[in-house]
Amino acid sequence: MRFLFTFTGGTGHFIPTVPFAHALLERGHVVKYACQESMVPVLRSRGWEAIASGGSTLLDPGQRRPLAPLDRVAEKQAVRNFFARQVARERAQRLREVVRVYEPDVLVRDEVDFGAVVVAEACRLPHAAVVVIAAGGFLEPELIAEPLSVLRSEYGLADDGLAMLHRYLTLVPVPPSFRSPLDPLPSIAHHVRPAVLDRDEGFGRAAPAGVGPPTVYFTLGTIFHQESGDLFQRVLSGLAGLVAEIVVTVGNEIDPAELGPQPPNVRLERFIPAEEILSRCDLVVSHGGSGTVVGALAFGVPQVLLPMGADQPLNADRCHDLGVAAVLDASTASGQEITETARAVLEGRSYRVRASTLRDEIRSLPGSEQAATLLEHLATAA
Repeated sequence: MRFLFTFTGGTGHFIPTVPFAHALLERGHVVKYACQESMVPVLRSRGWEAIASGGSTLLDPGQRRPLAPLDRVAEKQAVRNFFARQVARERAQRLREVVRVYEPDVLVRDEVDFGAVVVAEACRLPHAAVVVIAAGGFLEPELIAEPLSVLRSEYGLADDGLAMLHRYLTLVPVPPSFRSPLDPLPSIAHHVRPAVLDRDEGFGRAAPAGVGPPTVYFTLGTIFHQESGDLFQRVLSGLAGLVAEIVVTVGNEIDPAELGPQPPNVRLERFIPAEEILSRCDLVVSHGGSGTVVGALAFGVPQVLLPMGADQPLNADRCHDLGVAAVLDASTASGQEITETARAVLEGRSYRVRASTLRDEIRSLPGSEQAATLLEHLATAA
């Protein structure tokens, strides 16, 4: 069988799909990715066959932006005007030709790749969605229904009230209890273990908890690090107040030397595989991106979150409600506030106990093999 995987964002939209693509390859199926141009070399460097299909969403590698105050309304409007209108239209135009040439049996898309689902519907191609917005609540029907209805009409499709978004199969690499009860998933949704656990054969820590100083991991992900202003400096100054080993990843687009000399207990890297660092840390400090949040929970690690945009405030809200993280304002948090909050989470047993409950829930979920079976069934049943 032939499977076409598509995603509209960057690494955070790509990684959740990888376990399913690997599982299908191992079963002898053919897999190809379609993504925006800037992600093609990334995928090819990891051994995937990838084709450019438009819909640019990422900053140029050398481009930097100042840190802006969190604006939840503006972020949701961006989903409507940028992802559901502009990017969806461009990707639909390009993906229609990809589907015509490649002739896949099933299209598997990240949940924000609206152009891909319209093309799949127009081509009568069964399709599956992969959830990349962990807490939900971001793709509000009243915001995206109108632009997607217009796009459907351009491809000869009647308005279906957004039923296409979850028509056949939705794969959810997020624990069920993390999903906001205000945005429940449909009955065709299947929860599976997240990608970070696929290479974690030991399902555990590299060293027992409580041995030596705690390890704190700080990251701003793979997108928002380029528009973080002085946040790296403020967080580093705050973490310097802890008796801990501090590990920081700044992303491929930032030179660690920009942050200046650091004390011996601080390690700066551009990138470290998530499963390598998360399996041995005691606290994660981050922007609250879905991949980082769920990855930390997969190892039972409590968090301090400084949401900056996109779905991050929704993830932060859910982490706060579940008692697995403390939340700070990324624009105003001082070094002292960061020190005090990080120390409170490290020393507060309740955060780790609740995070461990989520860890156990995640690890009880079926793996990518189950997802591959569901995708095979979709190809043969549709």
